[in-house]
Amino acid sequence: MPARLPGSAAARPPSAAIGASAPLAARMRPQSLDEFVGQVSVIGPGSVLRQAVEAQQLPSLILWGPPGSGKTTLAMLLAAMTRADFEPVSAVTAGVADLRQIVGRARERRRAGRRTVLFIDEIHRFNKAQQDAVLPHVESGLVQLLGATTENPSFEVNAALLSRARVVRLEALDIEDLRAVVRRALADSERGLGGRGVSLDPEAEDRLLTLAGGDARVALDALELASVAVTRRRGRSVGVADVEGALQSPTLLYDKAGDQHYWLISAFIKSIRGSDPDASIYWLARMLEAGEDPLFVARRLVILAAEDVGLADPQALSVAVAAQQAAHFVGMPEGYLPLSEATLYLAMAPKSNSALRAYGAARQDVLDTLNQPVPLHLRNAVTALGREMGFGAGYRYAHDEPEGVATQQHLPDQLAGRRYYQPGTRGAEAEIAKRLEELRARLRGEG
Repeated sequence: MPARLPGSAAARPPSAAIGASAPLAARMRPQSLDEFVGQVSVIGPGSVLRQAVEAQQLPSLILWGPPGSGKTTLAMLLAAMTRADFEPVSAVTAGVADLRQIVGRARERRRAGRRTVLFIDEIHRFNKAQQDAVLPHVESGLVQLLGATTENPSFEVNAALLSRARVVRLEALDIEDLRAVVRRALADSERGLGGRGVSLDPEAEDRLLTLAGGDARVALDALELASVAVTRRRGRSVGVADVEGALQSPTLLYDKAGDQHYWLISAFIKSIRGSDPDASIYWLARMLEAGEDPLFVARRLVILAAEDVGLADPQALSVAVAAQQAAHFVGMPEGYLPLSEATLYLAMAPKSNSALRAYGAARQDVLDTLNQPVPLHLRNAVTALGREMGFGAGYRYAHDEPEGVATQQHLPDQLAGRRYYQPGTRGAEAEIAKRLEELRARLRGEG
């Protein structure tokens, strides 16, 4: 077999060249797909991707998932399984010149009958020019692209490049997946902590898995740090205090411009709309504790009060606006109080989207019928010419009418009789519905 070219990694298990001084997370990288934990639907036995790789076929992939979900490890394993040379670059530090060098090496390998996998970590940080530089070589098959990103590739990767790659969604590891990772590290005497006489209390294990937040790297790094502390004091068992000391400031996964921002606000809104106060207050806390702008949350509450509560509780909008003003006036950290009150109020309020539906129906008629003339009797007769043309003629002043209701047509002629507002039956809107029937009867001259 030809000698390996400079700058690349020959196909080999991900942890094969990692020394004993490397962090535990690096040492414990899976050496085969059988060791790879989680993502069963993506790469588990019988999956389409697993079968393709076992047949030595590797499509270009965009691996999209949160930190610690296994994106880099999976890319290395896929390259090793297909006996391809692995060319890793970081989008943070690499430029077009680096890509040209990799392409040159890939051409030499192709002549020798070897394949090249180009792995771009944080591919969402590549600008358009850098992504365009990769495109023709992916298209020609000179390199197989494996990109890793924590951001939605639909927004961050060029459409042309995205169309030539399959997006693979990786999820954060669940508690049991993390448990398997941690216990393997404790038992492995070659790469892990086995043979060092260190154990993990059951309560400490549960705490570690919870604080890791689905991130295997965080779990293993914290375990290693806690085990070092225990060993230095000549102890044998890692306790809850050791775990919490190793993870003194666990980080909430959040990005004000990324997926977590939109997913959390979506969960927050849908929980309030679904009348679940417990879930609503949880998502509020998730956002605020991660550093979300409280006024962004307040704006969403004002919108939701009008869109989802509406006339079922007309007071809801006032509560939301007051919460916005109070949060702005008070600021954080106490600003969470008015936001919490408004969140709970809106979650418990009866729901109606009649205002949204009414506007949507009226808007559609506006677009469908365009510039319908205002009826003459509704036009403002401020000039003699206007009055001569009949502006305002026959207008009935509501305050002079019985019950204050003017029995006249207010819509354009072409839309006369349209019913845009259809009240719901919940909360205050049930009474509004009765009032509306009386009003419409009077407007029809039936009252």
